[in-house]
Amino acid sequence: MAYCGSDLKGRTAVVVGGTSGIGRAIALGLANAGADVVASGRRPDQVKAVATEIEALGRQALSITVDVNDKSSVENLLSAALDSFGKVDILVNSAGRIKRGPTIDFSESDWHDILDTNLMGVFRACQVFGRHMLQRGYGRIINITSLNAFVALHEVAAYAASKAAVQSLTRSLAIEWAGRGVCVNAIAPGVFPTSLNSELLQGSGRGQELLMRTPMKRFGNAEEVVGAAILLASDAASFMTGSVVIVDGGFLASGVNQ
Repeated sequence: MAYCGSDLKGRTAVVVGGTSGIGRAIALGLANAGADVVASGRRPDQVKAVATEIEALGRQALSITVDVNDKSSVENLLSAALDSFGKVDILVNSAGRIKRGPTIDFSESDWHDILDTNLMGVFRACQVFGRHMLQRGYGRIINITSLNAFVALHEVAAYAASKAAVQSLTRSLAIEWAGRGVCVNAIAPGVFPTSLNSELLQGSGRGQELLMRTPMKRFGNAEEVVGAAILLASDAASFMTGSVVIVDGGFLASGVNQ
């Protein structure tokens, strides 16, 4: 079998949570690699803005919102993508939420809200889009997880539990769908300041500790996740499934740095 490379021309990608932070960077990166991209989220203004950026790159886009807490909304996203493009080859699950607080006092409603978005949202999208991909016999699914799936960060237990579960779900789907043309992998970003976590990082003792434990001595830029996403979205990764690609500046490899 010839090496296929990582050219995404002719592919259609849907990026859930693709309107800000890492999701937006991946959406634009997939477009730069040749894919038509539907970058979706809850806010119409952000959806439209990213669609305009994608079209400026010479790719086709679609402006449609999605709420991952509502399965019918996810189904509507798939239907709209199929109406416009006829197929979906690539799904990226990047929608997420976080809230910091002592676990002993953490409310069940906040716990359920985080798990419903971060875990159930991924499950809904994988189920809805996965059915289409299985019917076609081809698909690439990329779930965005976290360092927090490997190591504990202080007072974000719900977020950690959700991301660890996403990694487990990724592996389970990978082995279920491995013989049917659908590869399911994950990316675990290191510390990337985004609108989701900036208050926890910038100018804080927590941010300083994370920098100290990152051998590269800096936070990541969202664009630095794009290469891993393009690889996993492409036929260059045709024998990769159930993998978690870590993009963390050496954080998880770190022991003593001096």
